[in-house]
Amino acid sequence: MSAARSCRRCSEGSRPWQVALCGTRARLHGDDPAAQLVRFVTVGVISSLVYFGVFLLLRSVGSQPANLAGAVVSSVLANELHRRLTFHAGGRVDWWTAQWEGGGLAAAGLVATSTALAVLDPVVSEAWWAQVLLIGAVTGAVGLVRFVFLRLWVFSSHARRTARPSPSPPVPTPPRP
Repeated sequence: MSAARSCRRCSEGSRPWQVALCGTRARLHGDDPAAQLVRFVTVGVISSLVYFGVFLLLRSVGSQPANLAGAVVSSVLANELHRRLTFHAGGRVDWWTAQWEGGGLAAAGLVATSTALAVLDPVVSEAWWAQVLLIGAVTGAVGLVRFVFLRLWVFSSHARRTARPSPSPPVPTPPRP
């Protein structure tokens, strides 16, 4: 959908802010990297809220099981939202591929965050705010790397990602008389 087409209805007899809002909405639905990054961050915020909700609901069974459950539920949700909304790849990438490859990237991010905490624990162990800043910095860096990998690899529009028809069996040629 082009910005001009989507805003024609808005621009007739509308105030300038309404026209600008309509154009912004059209740009955010585009497939350019900036629009995808905005949608990626939005999905990240939503899945983080889901993570915290699951973690708080299950905290009574222990922090590690609650952490694992929150990470799994929020990752599955995020991968599906990225497939459908962020990268508009619903027709190119199936659910299982999105979960497997996107989940692997999420696991790599979890390893990076855990490693950073373990390595820097002697420095920041007493300061909870330093741990929060460290997790935020590592998560932000991992998020940017994850965005690039999801965009260029998992949800890529290259030919290798498109559904390929199954090869048809060769048609026998009739013998020559």
